[in-house]
Amino acid sequence: MSRDSSATRARILDCTWNLLESGDKKVRMADVAKAVGVSRQALYLHFPTRAELLIATTRHIDSVKNVDARLAESRAATSGRERLEAFISAWGGYIPEIHGVSVALRSMYDNDAEAEEAWNDRMQAVRHGCVAAVAALASDKMLRPDLNVEVATDLLWTLLSVENWERLVRDCGWSQAEYERHIKRLSEAALLAKD
Repeated sequence: MSRDSSATRARILDCTWNLLESGDKKVRMADVAKAVGVSRQALYLHFPTRAELLIATTRHIDSVKNVDARLAESRAATSGRERLEAFISAWGGYIPEIHGVSVALRSMYDNDAEAEEAWNDRMQAVRHGCVAAVAALASDKMLRPDLNVEVATDLLWTLLSVENWERLVRDCGWSQAEYERHIKRLSEAALLAKD
């Protein structure tokens, strides 16, 4: 890919990100092309489908916000409990930064298959992190004996949902620090075997 092509692609992703965060209920390919200053045909050369554009945008956001560095502590943890706590901190601390985009994608979700696909792609990435944390607990023999990895993953993934963060931080007025502290405690109570 040429330098000009790479620069155009980056502009497309940044403009799509800005449009999503602006609260538009429907970000169309024509809206993106207009914001970038390219034709729709040029936009389709970079992203043949709107789903590909939305997924690429969410991954671009992760790249710009260096999600891998945020997850480094969790990935390097030497115990299941450490991995769980570090993953909750990483994801829980990331939610406020991607909240605007999550609202936009979820508002389009019911009537927009591409937005649904983009949101599900990111939520599967979160689920992957939950699987890794739960598997580390199981490997350390710390997982509650009445839970298997799949059920424990379901529980953790649900506890860490953006919707739960919204209820607790936005609706109930919790601080971010309170949210992370209580979610860690609740996750440990739900998943860890009694000593």
